[in-house]
Amino acid sequence: MVMPQPGPAATNAAAASFAALTAKLNYLSPADFELVRRAYRFADEAHLGQMRKSGQPYITHPISVASQCTEWKLDAQALMAALLHDAMEDCGVSKSELIERFGSPVAELVDGLTKLEKLEFNTREENQAESFRKMLLAMARDVRVILIKLADRTHNMRTMSDMPRHKWGRISSETLEIYAPIAHRLGLNQTYRELQDLAFKHLMPWRYEVLSKAVSRARNRRRDLIQKVKIELENTFSKAGMQTRISGREKTLFSIYRKMDDKHLSFAQVTDIYGFRVILPTVIECYTALGLLHQLYKPVPGRFKDHIAIGKVNGYQSLHTTLVGPSGVSVEFQIRTEPMHVVAESGVAAHWLYKANVLGGINAERLGTQWLQSLLDIQKETRDAAEFWDHVKVDLFPDAVYVFTPKSKIMALPRGATVVDFAYAIHSNIGDHAVAAKINNEQVPLRSELKNGDVIEVITAPISAPNPAWLGFVRTGRARSKIRHYLKTMAQTESMELGERLLTQALRAEGIDKQIDELSKRRPLWDKLMRFTGNRNRQDLLTDIGLGKRIASIVAKRMATLLSEIGEKPDALLMTRERFMAHESVSQGAITLDGSENASVTYAKCCHPIPGDPILGYLGRGEGLVVHTNTCGVGNKLQQKDSERFIGVEWSDELVRNFETGIEVTVVNGKGVLARVAGALAAAESDIIHVDMGQEAAQDSAVLRFVISVTDLSHLQTALRHLKRTPSVVRAERMSSTS
Repeated sequence: MVMPQPGPAATNAAAASFAALTAKLNYLSPADFELVRRAYRFADEAHLGQMRKSGQPYITHPISVASQCTEWKLDAQALMAALLHDAMEDCGVSKSELIERFGSPVAELVDGLTKLEKLEFNTREENQAESFRKMLLAMARDVRVILIKLADRTHNMRTMSDMPRHKWGRISSETLEIYAPIAHRLGLNQTYRELQDLAFKHLMPWRYEVLSKAVSRARNRRRDLIQKVKIELENTFSKAGMQTRISGREKTLFSIYRKMDDKHLSFAQVTDIYGFRVILPTVIECYTALGLLHQLYKPVPGRFKDHIAIGKVNGYQSLHTTLVGPSGVSVEFQIRTEPMHVVAESGVAAHWLYKANVLGGINAERLGTQWLQSLLDIQKETRDAAEFWDHVKVDLFPDAVYVFTPKSKIMALPRGATVVDFAYAIHSNIGDHAVAAKINNEQVPLRSELKNGDVIEVITAPISAPNPAWLGFVRTGRARSKIRHYLKTMAQTESMELGERLLTQALRAEGIDKQIDELSKRRPLWDKLMRFTGNRNRQDLLTDIGLGKRIASIVAKRMATLLSEIGEKPDALLMTRERFMAHESVSQGAITLDGSENASVTYAKCCHPIPGDPILGYLGRGEGLVVHTNTCGVGNKLQQKDSERFIGVEWSDELVRNFETGIEVTVVNGKGVLARVAGALAAAESDIIHVDMGQEAAQDSAVLRFVISVTDLSHLQTALRHLKRTPSVVRAERMSSTS
């Protein structure tokens, strides 16, 4: 379809728009100014003949986006990208052409924006997650990409009335759910407020109109009151000899609506519609001004927040206090310095507005980037789009708690975060090896929720590993993804190592004294074995053997057959020795256990084997190696039914942890019996893991069932002797599984 050519009026409008933009570029050097002009000319030619829905030339949109970017004083590269952001998608301009004309940095920015341009967040969550992932990746590479995208979205929302009505709902919802929270997270307060109100206006036009009229009436009614407060403030600060800049602040219509909706209030019950900002030269004067305000008006209890001492995650700093003003009306005051005001309104864009030394030491360049980087880390470890979306939704809408490390570094975490979340926020190695923690010097469980001001110390151990149960209480996406990643990786690694040990032993039983690595280099031989087992590669086969999905002896027999076909005969002496020494009731050689195994080895709950017990290993289908005692009834039944899946296992001479076992203690009922039993176990240096007192009503005697932690069989015997010597204990014995 041939687009209509713009008329003289439209051309004049475009020229006028660029003239308005040039007036805002006075902070650029002449060389940078010329680069921006070149980008404009190129974009103007590329979009020639294209019109917006309003009937204006399309070039007015890139100019408006660039104009918004000048408010944040973005550099020349960003302004050029803003002017060119639709050129690749709508005009068929290639990335290589942009690199040739404007350099690689500008082309990369435009490329990042192009990927975001056509994003539509559909109702299907997976589609939302996939699109959002691409957007965040672009953000994490260069924050300027999202700043330009937010400027683009702001202009589109300002001109939404020109769009077809059926698109209003989707675009407005997307703005509220995705772009406004990102603007807030990056500290772009003005953009955040504007996007919320514009989205509200087009999503709920009737409610917006009603609230707008109500606020206008209230503004007229309280005009005298606001003027009176402002005069009193100016007089108070003038008498104190303080230079201040006082401005009014009005709550946005969307925030009023949300407060009414969340707290079920009428408009008349919303008391903090109006407020004041007090801008001062220094931090000390901010606190002095706070004292003067509290003398002038009475503060409302519980409505004071010090965001200067403890800034928000996005770099926001300010003192907030709500005071009872004239006529009993509550008025909120925000007190801050000029650099703090710049960060409050412009967030990460403050890096371009002011250099770091002007911002009083605030590292504006890093504002918000830690959050972006953590999302990039999650994306690398999480390949499932829906799972990634779950992580992001947690981190995108935080209600932060502020806690301290032992070295007094302040950390912000979402409300409801636990010690494990804190550990992973410090470093993934701290989280992976956490075993205990102290909050304010008191020992606490790892699942303990954090509160404002807590000082947290995490205790680690090299042999410790993440527990799958942690996934039930962690709050942050970073912790959840790190735990899942570790568990998946370790389960596969351990199963593969176990499979290699089993296959090596099975090969020796077939008279083949070769290592797996040596055999795997013989590609034709290994390819034939893969066709026999149906696995894709060696790692998959070894993992399957470790999980019990393949029997090592069968795979070894096939390997022996393949070797004999090419003239390599088994070692008869080795075969005889291995089979003679192997346990009569099992089909493969013995595996040594020391307690360091995690996902690949499970100690059966039916018999609770401990070092010193004669044991057997069962290779369950997909469960890895399950260890039973020789006398376990469950294990014996499995052996009769599935003997080929049993392998010999033995205890190592050097054990690295304690093991759990069950005991039954029969006691004479009476006061303090449980305490005496617990004391006897503590005297034997045995920890109680679980206790079951049964459901039956109290009798003269009772049976207590414990799961306790011991080092070996000798330690268990010591604990039972301590119990038998305890008053009120009739009998103490180990629980057995015979059924």
